[in-house]
Amino acid sequence: MQTRKKYIFLTFLASWLLLFFFGGDKLRRFAFFSGRKAEARRNWPHWTDRSLLKSFADPEELQSDGDASLPSPRERRAARLSVYKNSRCRMETCFDFSRCEKHGFKVFTYPREKDQPLSESYRKILTSIERSRYYTPNPEEACLFVLSIDTLDRDHLSGQYVRNVDEKIRGFPLWNGGRNHLIFNLYSGTWPNYTEDLGFDIGQAILAKASFYTENFRPGFDISIPLFSKDHPQRGGERGWLYQDSIPPKKKYLLVFKGKRYLTGIGSGTRNALHHIHNGKDIVSLTTCKHGKDWEKHKDTRCDKDNVDYEKFDYRELLHNSTFCIVPRGRRLGSFRFLEALQAACIPVLLSDGWELPFAEAIDWGKAAVVGNEKLLLQIPSAVRCIHPERVLAFQQQTQFLWDTYFSSVDKIVHTTLEIVKDRLLPHRSRSRFLWNTLPGGLLALPDFSTHLGDFPFYYLQHGSNPSEKFTAFIRAISPAGSLSQPILRLIQAVSASQYCAQILVLWSCEKPPPPSGKWPQTTVPLTIIQGRGKLSDRFFPYAAIQTDAVLSLDEHTSLSTSEVDFAFVVWRSFPERIVGFLTQSHFWDPEQRRWGYTSKWTNELSIVLTAAAFYHRYYHSLFTEYLPAGLRELVDGLAACEDILMNVLVAAVTKLPPIKVTQRRQQKETVPQQVGVRRFSQRQDCLNQLVDWFGYMPLVSSQLRLDPVLFKDQVSVLRKKYPRLEKL
Repeated sequence: MQTRKKYIFLTFLASWLLLFFFGGDKLRRFAFFSGRKAEARRNWPHWTDRSLLKSFADPEELQSDGDASLPSPRERRAARLSVYKNSRCRMETCFDFSRCEKHGFKVFTYPREKDQPLSESYRKILTSIERSRYYTPNPEEACLFVLSIDTLDRDHLSGQYVRNVDEKIRGFPLWNGGRNHLIFNLYSGTWPNYTEDLGFDIGQAILAKASFYTENFRPGFDISIPLFSKDHPQRGGERGWLYQDSIPPKKKYLLVFKGKRYLTGIGSGTRNALHHIHNGKDIVSLTTCKHGKDWEKHKDTRCDKDNVDYEKFDYRELLHNSTFCIVPRGRRLGSFRFLEALQAACIPVLLSDGWELPFAEAIDWGKAAVVGNEKLLLQIPSAVRCIHPERVLAFQQQTQFLWDTYFSSVDKIVHTTLEIVKDRLLPHRSRSRFLWNTLPGGLLALPDFSTHLGDFPFYYLQHGSNPSEKFTAFIRAISPAGSLSQPILRLIQAVSASQYCAQILVLWSCEKPPPPSGKWPQTTVPLTIIQGRGKLSDRFFPYAAIQTDAVLSLDEHTSLSTSEVDFAFVVWRSFPERIVGFLTQSHFWDPEQRRWGYTSKWTNELSIVLTAAAFYHRYYHSLFTEYLPAGLRELVDGLAACEDILMNVLVAAVTKLPPIKVTQRRQQKETVPQQVGVRRFSQRQDCLNQLVDWFGYMPLVSSQLRLDPVLFKDQVSVLRKKYPRLEKL
């Protein structure tokens, strides 16, 4: 028995020792350890003890439970439900596709009332829609509707806040609960919470909104747009600061920020912490609290010093000389500096948690911006230092592409919004993300033409293919006699003899009917007559008969030899996105007249290749007819020889490149009476200036490049040539 008690005692003792050594932390929770626990805690330093532990924030900031002005989750949810009563809306449930079947994608803007105030920004948005190819003045044809009521600023403290919107829209017979409507908004909510409350029920309308919070965003239905100022240009817009194909030098600063610091309220947390990453060398982070009416009431100990440092640097100079630009949230998620950084080729570092980025449905922001986390601000400097220089350059180039393609004007922002909606109607014919994120961009890559990359003139290199090895000759006949002249007969014979010619199409634009088939010359390739409508723009209509990639556009009086045609086609296959031709002209700025001039003098400069003898890709026929609004085509039909200029302007706007001139053996000039020539020259100059006004800038690019057919199929024997394989290069 004693032996048994001895074993029990030893077992109990061993268990107690094990519990003491391995479970001592738990034992300290008992009451008899409370005195020792308090003593132990007093021996540890406080986590806010500045003498022992460096703090990146004031103790008052760390010990507070947050800003009392910030909305609670319940308040945010209530505000969200008040605005998005149809929060589960999708295109399939809240959009009537049948309205778009008969007339296609057409947009109607409500008539504007005389006494109805409109902000400058909303006026630009409505103008952009009415200038687009999708606009219709007939609501019966419309697929999409846009209100004439200004809904951009829904801050009820703003002077541009429109009241009683609910009552007004309910009185519209076309409203239909918001179905098939598109509502634009830049500012929502007000001080102090800045919720996304618009002050009226949007119903089943699509919301195109700036500073969109991801919790409120309805994917595949709503559209996030950028915040832009009232001074943002209507069309055109300024170029990006990094010019195409240029490699920027290493910039002075790595990371910069200069802006307001909010002392209280929503958005103050992130901006108050930005001073922690400032080193005064390659990272410059400057804030000022000197803004607002009562900033002095809330000023802290840093304000005076911050305000002094803030004035030492110029904002534009920082943008221009920095690789990365911090784009923190303001009172709302978005800010103007986002577009400013894009234009400056300063890679945006976004610190705005929960922001649905502009046009993220189409744009791959991972190629142009660094998306950070507000809570991990101190890791941003080391993160951007780790980005390889080659990737930095790719980021910078992509910022310029996105700025120029989608954000440099109100027109581009609005048209991108409309194109995204249109893509949703026919998903099987929508643009891929590759088309949206690669030159020339989604606005200029029409899915109605094709969704296959190899059908466009821009993607042969990426696609690993080449344009077709044949061309279609397209001859416009406008002779009033209605008979076949000798020049057109010789032209048909010369072109048909080309080894690259697949077919000849003759656009008969004469008042008299075309001659019978027996009167036309016999050719080794098919010859087809197309009856025109008598309009100058007919020559750029996308005729189904054109099946080859290359189109050789010709006038009936053009004189070319077969070898000249062959050489020009070989050149074009190396530059399929450009116009390649023989007859060139140029433009210039006239400082005395303060307008653009047009000249046909033979000089070293060229910016226009006349389509009387030129190769180009057939896609430009579709772009000319379907992308350009009807008003521009009417302008072409009303002015003589304006279609040449418009086609050159269009191609230059797409490619940002000049045309290419190939040399003829025999130079030719237009043979027209002097009086007619002066009138035509004046019309061309007026045409050029009207096109510049519509585009918002001068798209034409000058060049001095000319390609000559040296030793190309000359009469010298191959055996006597010094470079016998030159013509095969």
